[in-house]
Amino acid sequence: MKCERLRRPVARLAFLIGTAAIGFAVAAPAQGEPLWPGGPDIPGVPPLIAPPPPAPVVAPCTEPRARGCMRLSTNEAWLMDNGKVTYGPTPISHGRAGFRTRAGVFDVDFKREDHWSTMHHVWMKYAVFFDGDIATHIGPIEEESHGCIRMTPDGAREFFYYLEPGDIIEVVP
Repeated sequence: MKCERLRRPVARLAFLIGTAAIGFAVAAPAQGEPLWPGGPDIPGVPPLIAPPPPAPVVAPCTEPRARGCMRLSTNEAWLMDNGKVTYGPTPISHGRAGFRTRAGVFDVDFKREDHWSTMHHVWMKYAVFFDGDIATHIGPIEEESHGCIRMTPDGAREFFYYLEPGDIIEVVP
């Protein structure tokens, strides 16, 4: 009789512990795909096989002083510091037939946060002029321009605040 009285609380305790364990298992946060053969991802335990570090972003420009880099063939632009990418790639568009954007190495002439184009009668927000009347600025990247580099709002803003007059921009084909 005494043994039976001791078994009941032990059985109840085992039942409660089992129920709690199931509750914790159900309430555990969702995990990503398991990393095999290293085993499943367990919270707080590093994987046995770490994922490789991301490859560094490399821009195609070769001018060592370039602070801005643009590649026309892929419609991409980067900001640089001592040959290292600090921002990008960001999508761009460039000049259409008859108004092609020139490739080359240019210096930033001036910049205007809100510039009105008297030639095309449009606002050029975050305009950075680097080749005469050619500038980077916000514009629809889905269509080609009259020579300017059109950028997304984020890209144009980053270029505007990063580049200063006298900085070098390289444009590659």
